[in-house]
Amino acid sequence: MKPISILLIEDNEGDIILTMEALREGKIRNTISVVRDGATAINFFENALAEELPDLIVLDINLPKKSGIQVLQFIKNQERTKQIPVIILTTSALESDINKAYQQYANCYITKPLEVADFMAAVLKIEDFWINLVQLPNSSDELV
Repeated sequence: MKPISILLIEDNEGDIILTMEALREGKIRNTISVVRDGATAINFFENALAEELPDLIVLDINLPKKSGIQVLQFIKNQERTKQIPVIILTTSALESDINKAYQQYANCYITKPLEVADFMAAVLKIEDFWINLVQLPNSSDELV
């Protein structure tokens, strides 16, 4: 089985470290790339070759330069990226943010737990569900 390619779009250094650590401890081989702001994320998707597209995206809403909602909207409006699952992992529990995320076709919305152990457990549950259980589309396949 080839490694799962995960793109983490997150600006908080502590959350990046914890997420990467939890994913490394997981059962599935994965490669993790990190983008630290919304404008860079959109630029990545504009310029990425098909084989460079991730299998799964973990996206924070509160990003500098462009919001996570703007990034999500961009991803879901592009033919070549709209099928990639996007998991919102953010500190915001605002109903308006949750509604905006689902209106832009987020695949799920998770509020970051405050405690480190709970945060790690949440990331491992993401891996368990989205990588172990769910069948992901092959991002390099041509859309029909």
